[in-house]
Amino acid sequence: MKIQSIRAIPIRLPRDLSGARGTAGSPTHLVGEGNYRWSSAYPVLYSVNFETALIRVELSNGLVGWGEAQAPLAPEVACTIVEHLLRPALLDEEFDGSPARISELWERMYATMRVRGQSGGFMIDAMSGVDIALWDLAGQIAQKPVCALLCANPKTSVPAYLSGTSGADPKERAEFASRYADQGFELVKLYYESEWQELLAIADLLPERMRFAVDALWHLPKNESIDMARALDSRNARWLECPLYPEEIEAHATLAAAITTPIALGESYRTLNEFKPFLPIAKILQPDLGRSGISESVKIAATFPGEVIPHLSIAMGPQIAAALHFAAASSNCGLCEFNPNVLSTANRFLAEPLICHEGRYEVPAGPGLGIVWNETFRNLTH
Repeated sequence: MKIQSIRAIPIRLPRDLSGARGTAGSPTHLVGEGNYRWSSAYPVLYSVNFETALIRVELSNGLVGWGEAQAPLAPEVACTIVEHLLRPALLDEEFDGSPARISELWERMYATMRVRGQSGGFMIDAMSGVDIALWDLAGQIAQKPVCALLCANPKTSVPAYLSGTSGADPKERAEFASRYADQGFELVKLYYESEWQELLAIADLLPERMRFAVDALWHLPKNESIDMARALDSRNARWLECPLYPEEIEAHATLAAAITTPIALGESYRTLNEFKPFLPIAKILQPDLGRSGISESVKIAATFPGEVIPHLSIAMGPQIAAALHFAAASSNCGLCEFNPNVLSTANRFLAEPLICHEGRYEVPAGPGLGIVWNETFRNLTH
């Protein structure tokens, strides 16, 4: 079999910004006009839309695999890389569905721009979308779910944690989390916007049966970060995620040494090489399957002795399914991120919905990623 065609599809869907605030892809109030707006809390752009990049790879025998690149802004960039750089490198290449062949093709894609310094960022995002599609094809060829290609005895379900809360004040946000605690969720992640005491107030109002983690969104003040984080120590927080700018290795090391709350890092990095400086610092790694793909995420998990919990933000079916298969196959992964708005958006386009029930995801059991598009999706992409 040969790779016959590769197509990249930018996706941009309208969404309810007020309902999304405090959750994946829009944790802060946005200011300005247009599709991309500044966060009111720190200098980062967010989209007012739900944006991602889908990748379709077809083999000469007619099998089609789907992947997805994490592309919360400007999905056209990753798609352009796929169309102009990766497609010429992969078209007419033999593909037998073996992990070894997927690894060879990953290296071939990486080699296209490696010596030009494009070894991260949008380049790897685009590669990761193709990588997921190749694993989807590999599972279809073997007639096995992807997780069964990655290990002998994969899990059939994975515990989920609630990512973000909605509400006008700490009481409403704690009540939002409590409703999910009633459904079996044991952990909620709180996003730090601009008021640290408000975040702590939410944590203090949570039911006793529910622990919390904090995503600091890279903007704890360095001169105050240790004192702020110690407030989490005293509350037995599950982890502190992205406390400082992603390039600040020494500052992260200093913070990690001064507190007992585990530092969690990963969504800003894509390859094992990018992760390496942080392996001695972080207690939890959070590779994003839409940025690291299945291949690099497996390498990262195999190298790291600690806990691995995939980051899962704005995503449609291929990216969510890839994260679940990775979690199901990884011995050091026992948790996956859940955002109700994201999952419901993804399920709008699937013939068989991805299921998260009573605090657990069901791992898709069909061949490959185990997802099937519906007519709504076909109308979106044609």
